[in-house]
Amino acid sequence: MLQTRPASNRSGENSTGKFMSQHRSLRAASTLGGKRNVMKRFERIEVLKKRGQWKAGDRITGLRKTKAIL
Repeated sequence: MLQTRPASNRSGENSTGKFMSQHRSLRAASTLGGKRNVMKRFERIEVLKKRGQWKAGDRITGLRKTKAIL
């Protein structure tokens, strides 16, 4: 008779019934809490509006480079 291995489950439990730790690079992005170094389009438009370099009706593509206002 052939021996079969138990089907693996995706809950993180290994064959001994114990849970395995998860590598820190695989955590969800929200739990990492890192600082983003790229601004989203709406954030860039807000910065350009404050500087007076963008007005309603301007194109939203091809925006100027901006640095975040601290």
